[in-house]
Amino acid sequence: MDGNNFVEVRRRGLMLVLSSPSGAGKSTIARNLLEHVSGFQISVSVTTRPRRGSEIEGVHYHFKTQREFEIMRDNDELLEWAEVHGNFYGTPRRPVEEAIAAGRDMLFDIDWQGAEQLRDKMRGDIVSIFILPPTMGELLARLHRRAEDTPETIEKRLKNAHFEIEQWREYDYVVVNDDLSRAFESVKSIVQAERLRRDRRPGLFDFVSDLLNEKPV
Repeated sequence: MDGNNFVEVRRRGLMLVLSSPSGAGKSTIARNLLEHVSGFQISVSVTTRPRRGSEIEGVHYHFKTQREFEIMRDNDELLEWAEVHGNFYGTPRRPVEEAIAAGRDMLFDIDWQGAEQLRDKMRGDIVSIFILPPTMGELLARLHRRAEDTPETIEKRLKNAHFEIEQWREYDYVVVNDDLSRAFESVKSIVQAERLRRDRRPGLFDFVSDLLNEKPV
Protein backbone atom coordinates (compact mmCIF):
# COMPACT_ATOMS: atom_id res chain seq x y z
CA MET A 1 0.00 0.00 0.00
CA ASP A 2 1.22 3.50 -0.82
CA GLY A 3 2.57 5.22 2.29
CA ASN A 4 0.52 8.30 1.40
CA ASN A 5 -2.78 6.42 1.66
CA PHE A 6 -4.65 6.86 4.91
CA VAL A 7 -6.22 3.79 6.50
CA GLU A 8 -9.29 4.64 8.53
CA VAL A 9 -10.50 2.00 10.97
CA ARG A 10 -14.07 2.39 12.20
CA ARG A 11 -14.21 3.19 15.89
CA ARG A 12 -16.65 4.15 18.59
CA GLY A 13 -16.39 7.72 19.79
CA LEU A 14 -15.00 8.50 23.21
CA MET A 15 -16.30 10.83 25.91
CA LEU A 16 -13.48 13.06 27.12
CA VAL A 17 -14.27 14.49 30.54
CA LEU A 18 -12.28 17.48 31.78
CA SER A 19 -12.79 18.54 35.39
CA SER A 20 -11.06 21.00 37.70
CA PRO A 21 -11.80 23.52 40.38
CA SER A 22 -13.05 26.79 38.94
CA GLY A 23 -10.11 28.78 37.57
CA ALA A 24 -7.69 25.88 37.10
CA GLY A 25 -7.92 26.05 33.31
CA LYS A 26 -10.18 23.25 32.09
CA SER A 27 -12.35 25.55 29.96
CA THR A 28 -9.31 27.06 28.24
CA ILE A 29 -7.92 23.60 27.50
CA ALA A 30 -11.34 22.52 26.22
CA ARG A 31 -11.45 25.50 23.82
CA ASN A 32 -7.95 24.68 22.57
CA LEU A 33 -8.96 21.07 21.93
CA LEU A 34 -11.95 22.16 19.86
CA GLU A 35 -9.81 24.58 17.85
CA HIS A 36 -6.70 22.46 17.31
CA VAL A 37 -7.68 18.77 17.55
CA SER A 38 -10.01 17.45 14.86
CA GLY A 39 -12.93 15.16 15.58
CA PHE A 40 -14.27 16.76 18.75
CA GLN A 41 -17.61 18.35 19.44
CA ILE A 42 -18.49 19.96 22.74
CA SER A 43 -21.28 18.63 24.88
CA VAL A 44 -23.30 21.77 25.59
CA SER A 45 -24.76 21.51 29.08
CA VAL A 46 -28.05 22.88 30.29
CA THR A 47 -27.95 25.12 33.34
CA THR A 48 -30.14 27.28 35.53
CA ARG A 49 -27.22 29.64 36.20
CA PRO A 50 -27.72 33.22 34.95
CA ARG A 51 -25.92 33.93 31.66
CA ARG A 52 -22.69 35.89 31.94
CA GLY A 53 -22.13 38.79 29.57
CA SER A 54 -19.50 36.87 27.57
CA GLU A 55 -21.66 33.77 27.11
CA ILE A 56 -23.84 32.80 24.13
CA GLU A 57 -26.99 30.68 24.38
CA GLY A 58 -26.47 27.28 22.75
CA VAL A 59 -22.69 27.76 22.53
CA HIS A 60 -21.54 27.92 26.14
CA TYR A 61 -24.75 26.56 27.73
CA HIS A 62 -28.44 26.04 27.11
CA PHE A 63 -29.88 28.35 29.77
CA LYS A 64 -33.06 26.99 31.37
CA THR A 65 -35.43 27.94 34.13
CA GLN A 66 -35.46 25.66 37.13
CA ARG A 67 -38.82 24.25 36.05
CA GLU A 68 -37.56 23.48 32.53
CA PHE A 69 -34.52 21.77 34.01
CA GLU A 70 -36.67 19.66 36.36
CA ILE A 71 -38.83 18.47 33.43
CA MET A 72 -35.73 17.32 31.51
CA ARG A 73 -34.37 15.57 34.61
CA ASP A 74 -37.66 13.82 35.42
CA ASN A 75 -38.10 12.66 31.79
CA ASP A 76 -34.65 10.98 31.86
CA GLU A 77 -33.39 13.39 29.20
CA LEU A 78 -30.14 14.03 31.10
CA LEU A 79 -27.15 11.69 31.31
CA GLU A 80 -26.04 13.48 34.45
CA TRP A 81 -26.98 16.48 36.51
CA ALA A 82 -25.66 18.27 39.55
CA GLU A 83 -26.13 21.28 41.76
CA VAL A 84 -23.04 23.48 41.83
CA HIS A 85 -22.73 26.78 43.68
CA GLY A 86 -26.52 26.89 44.07
CA ASN A 87 -27.28 26.32 40.35
CA PHE A 88 -28.21 23.19 38.37
CA TYR A 89 -26.20 21.77 35.46
CA GLY A 90 -26.88 18.74 33.26
CA THR A 91 -25.86 16.88 30.09
CA PRO A 92 -28.54 16.20 27.45
CA ARG A 93 -28.62 12.48 26.65
CA ARG A 94 -29.60 12.17 22.98
CA PRO A 95 -26.85 14.19 21.23
CA VAL A 96 -24.18 12.33 23.20
CA GLU A 97 -25.45 8.84 22.42
CA GLU A 98 -25.87 9.68 18.72
CA ALA A 99 -22.37 11.11 18.43
CA ILE A 100 -20.62 8.23 20.19
CA ALA A 101 -22.40 5.61 18.09
CA ALA A 102 -21.36 7.48 14.92
CA GLY A 103 -17.69 7.52 15.95
CA ARG A 104 -17.53 11.18 16.94
CA ASP A 105 -15.77 12.25 20.12
CA MET A 106 -17.62 14.30 22.72
CA LEU A 107 -15.92 16.79 25.04
CA PHE A 108 -17.31 17.41 28.53
CA ASP A 109 -16.30 20.42 30.62
CA ILE A 110 -18.03 19.32 33.84
CA ASP A 111 -17.46 19.06 37.58
CA TRP A 112 -16.64 15.92 39.59
CA GLN A 113 -20.29 15.19 40.42
CA GLY A 114 -21.23 15.06 36.74
CA ALA A 115 -18.17 12.97 35.92
CA GLU A 116 -19.14 10.44 38.60
CA GLN A 117 -22.63 10.01 37.13
CA LEU A 118 -21.26 9.62 33.60
CA ARG A 119 -18.87 6.91 34.80
CA ASP A 120 -21.77 5.05 36.37
CA LYS A 121 -23.75 5.07 33.11
CA MET A 122 -21.15 4.90 30.33
CA ARG A 123 -17.88 3.85 31.94
CA GLY A 124 -16.45 2.11 28.89
CA ASP A 125 -16.76 5.23 26.74
CA ILE A 126 -15.20 7.71 29.18
CA VAL A 127 -11.68 9.10 29.41
CA SER A 128 -11.46 11.41 32.43
CA ILE A 129 -8.80 14.05 33.11
CA PHE A 130 -8.54 16.20 36.23
CA ILE A 131 -6.76 19.55 35.84
CA LEU A 132 -4.93 20.80 38.94
CA PRO A 133 -3.63 24.33 39.56
CA PRO A 134 0.07 24.61 40.49
CA THR A 135 -0.74 26.41 43.77
CA MET A 136 -3.83 27.69 45.57
CA GLY A 137 -2.39 31.21 45.33
CA GLU A 138 -2.27 30.95 41.54
CA LEU A 139 -5.82 29.61 41.51
CA LEU A 140 -7.01 32.67 43.43
CA ALA A 141 -5.10 34.99 41.09
CA ARG A 142 -6.73 33.39 38.04
CA LEU A 143 -10.19 33.81 39.54
CA HIS A 144 -9.49 37.51 40.06
CA ARG A 145 -8.01 37.93 36.55
CA ARG A 146 -11.13 36.41 35.02
CA ALA A 147 -13.09 39.39 36.39
CA GLU A 148 -16.46 37.70 35.92
CA ASP A 149 -17.40 36.92 39.53
CA THR A 150 -18.14 38.98 42.62
CA PRO A 151 -15.71 38.83 45.57
CA GLU A 152 -18.28 36.72 47.44
CA THR A 153 -18.49 34.23 44.56
CA ILE A 154 -14.70 34.04 44.30
CA GLU A 155 -14.45 33.29 48.02
CA LYS A 156 -17.06 30.54 47.64
CA ARG A 157 -15.29 29.02 44.62
CA LEU A 158 -11.96 28.97 46.44
CA LYS A 159 -13.53 27.27 49.45
CA ASN A 160 -15.20 24.65 47.25
CA ALA A 161 -11.92 24.08 45.38
CA HIS A 162 -10.42 22.23 48.36
CA PHE A 163 -13.16 19.61 48.29
CA GLU A 164 -13.14 19.38 44.48
CA ILE A 165 -9.40 18.77 44.39
CA GLU A 166 -9.82 15.85 46.79
CA GLN A 167 -11.68 13.99 44.00
CA TRP A 168 -8.53 13.66 41.84
CA ARG A 169 -8.17 9.93 42.57
CA GLU A 170 -11.39 9.16 40.69
CA TYR A 171 -9.92 10.27 37.34
CA ASP A 172 -7.97 8.29 34.75
CA TYR A 173 -5.37 11.04 34.31
CA VAL A 174 -4.24 14.10 36.28
CA VAL A 175 -2.55 17.11 34.61
CA VAL A 176 -1.02 20.01 36.53
CA ASN A 177 -1.67 23.24 34.66
CA ASP A 178 1.48 25.16 35.63
CA ASP A 179 2.01 26.09 31.99
CA LEU A 180 -0.96 26.12 29.60
CA SER A 181 0.98 24.96 26.52
CA ARG A 182 2.55 22.04 28.37
CA ALA A 183 -0.76 21.05 29.98
CA PHE A 184 -2.48 21.17 26.59
CA GLU A 185 0.18 18.97 25.00
CA SER A 186 -0.31 16.43 27.79
CA VAL A 187 -4.06 16.33 27.17
CA LYS A 188 -3.51 15.93 23.40
CA SER A 189 -1.19 12.97 24.03
CA ILE A 190 -3.83 11.30 26.18
CA VAL A 191 -6.44 11.77 23.45
CA GLN A 192 -4.16 10.34 20.74
CA ALA A 193 -3.44 7.22 22.79
CA GLU A 194 -7.06 6.65 23.84
CA ARG A 195 -8.31 6.92 20.25
CA LEU A 196 -6.05 3.97 19.37
CA ARG A 197 -7.29 1.65 22.09
CA ARG A 198 -8.26 -1.73 20.67
CA ASP A 199 -11.59 -1.89 22.50
CA ARG A 200 -12.68 1.44 20.98
CA ARG A 201 -12.11 0.23 17.40
CA PRO A 202 -14.68 -2.37 16.38
CA GLY A 203 -13.60 -1.86 12.76
CA LEU A 204 -10.37 -3.71 13.54
CA PHE A 205 -12.18 -7.05 13.21
CA ASP A 206 -12.97 -6.42 9.54
CA PHE A 207 -9.65 -4.70 8.89
CA VAL A 208 -7.56 -7.57 10.27
CA SER A 209 -9.73 -10.15 8.50
CA ASP A 210 -9.23 -8.38 5.14
CA LEU A 211 -5.53 -8.00 5.88
CA LEU A 212 -5.06 -11.72 6.49
CA ASN A 213 -7.03 -12.63 3.37
CA GLU A 214 -5.12 -10.22 1.16
CA LYS A 215 -2.82 -11.72 -1.45
CA PRO A 216 0.30 -9.55 -1.82
CA VAL A 217 1.05 -8.45 -5.37
